[in-house]
Amino acid sequence: MDSIIMKNMAFFGYHGVMNEEKVLGQKFFIDVQLFADLEKAGRTDNVTDTIHYGMVYSLIKDTVENERYGLIEALAERICSRVLHDFPLVSRITVRVKKPEAPVPGIFDYMGVEIERKRM
Repeated sequence: MDSIIMKNMAFFGYHGVMNEEKVLGQKFFIDVQLFADLEKAGRTDNVTDTIHYGMVYSLIKDTVENERYGLIEALAERICSRVLHDFPLVSRITVRVKKPEAPVPGIFDYMGVEIERKRM
């Protein structure tokens, strides 16, 4: 299956179970892979025959920056459901949410989740 890849999109949000995360907020990095048949778009060279990734970016930005979740699992699930709802060409989606400033003692690049959902 063909796919569109959107990697390391950076947003500022207020997701987390700790009070400090809900008040101070932090950076989140989102990776998305959108699976779809892109053959027609490749032949026609017409944006209406593909998934407009600028519009997907705006949807993800709105979700991360204007909604609040305790768990990044819930944030990832919401991104999946919104994309599948709003973009009918997407047959499957993988979302990775990376939280580089997670309140965990230790040295790490990020804590994160990755989920995959399919259109029913």
